[in-house]
Amino acid sequence: MKLATYATKAENSKGRMYPDFPIVNRSPFQRDRDRLIHSASFRRLDGKTQVFAYHEGRNYRTRLTHSIEVSQITRTLCKSLNLNEELGEAIALAHDLGHSPFGHAGERALQNAMKNFGGFDHNINSLKIITKLEERYPEFPGLNLTWETIEATVKHHGPMKKIESQYLKDFNKKFDLDLKNYPSLEGQVGAIADDIAYNNHDIDDGFRAGFFTLEQLRELPFIDKIVTTFNKKYPNVTNPEIKIYGITRSLIAQMIFDVMDNAKNNIKTYKIETPEDARKQKLFIIDFSDSMKQNIKKLRSFLKENFYTTTPIARMDMKSQRLVEELFGLFMENPKLLPMDIRKKLSAKSKDKELAETICDYIANMTDIMAIEEHTRLFDPNTRF
Repeated sequence: MKLATYATKAENSKGRMYPDFPIVNRSPFQRDRDRLIHSASFRRLDGKTQVFAYHEGRNYRTRLTHSIEVSQITRTLCKSLNLNEELGEAIALAHDLGHSPFGHAGERALQNAMKNFGGFDHNINSLKIITKLEERYPEFPGLNLTWETIEATVKHHGPMKKIESQYLKDFNKKFDLDLKNYPSLEGQVGAIADDIAYNNHDIDDGFRAGFFTLEQLRELPFIDKIVTTFNKKYPNVTNPEIKIYGITRSLIAQMIFDVMDNAKNNIKTYKIETPEDARKQKLFIIDFSDSMKQNIKKLRSFLKENFYTTTPIARMDMKSQRLVEELFGLFMENPKLLPMDIRKKLSAKSKDKELAETICDYIANMTDIMAIEEHTRLFDPNTRF
């Protein structure tokens, strides 16, 4: 496929931080994708909460399945817009590597714990993982990904005017990520694909878990229209799970086509001819139309009221957040309780900030079950360790 002039070309990549061995049969962005797929951090996403904790069953989404869905939507959009599909795929697979166990509840716990030590942000933790914490190669720390994949991972939410993370500041001095400008169009596609994926799979998961009914969903006019069309086309289908899949499938398609049309208009309106043209704009070129944004706003409000803030979810969030906070607090109070391989990373003169960062890295890279088992070993006197 011939790439558009505004697509990121592999031959124009800014390269990697460290010299790397040459590969002739894969592009630099294919290699990024493959390194991510083979990383331990990527595999651990299978045990990390999306909305439901690991033990709640029924094939609910995890961070891993979410990342795969984001990757699929990213490839579709990149192909339709003549962008670099290989880069888009790598960006999508990297975007959630830094999430803590227990989803946003775990992230809140680490944000609270790290308040006086530089804070915690899962995008910055993704950067730490791919540039430092993954230890797989003798030649360099991390995965040594290309500048383009790292840039989009860090700037998942757009330009960074105010940089609070010391790790990002130090890294950016060595490998300037152009933080004040927007990411590449492929990076913007990865971000919008993330929104499309979670908005729709949360409908599916929430419905199958019994948090709301099809009739409640139909109170949203754009959903009602989809259901009406489905019922006319398939009048004999009574299985509610088939219906909900039909709704999400149709809604995903609508969102994808909306982004495609709006992106094409923006590319024309803002005269985007090169990758740098897209970076220097004052807005996302790859975005939903205003009408779709209104529909999504209503959907998010519906899901918040009928799913995210319901008692079962709130109770699990509370337990998860407290568990992570208790782990962090205990390790800060008594670092000798840390596993030996983690303790080896600390010097005898380690200060509180270094200790807090090490503990944060350790906890953030846990799966849900790893965190629960560690908590049980430390707090349950009947458990041997």
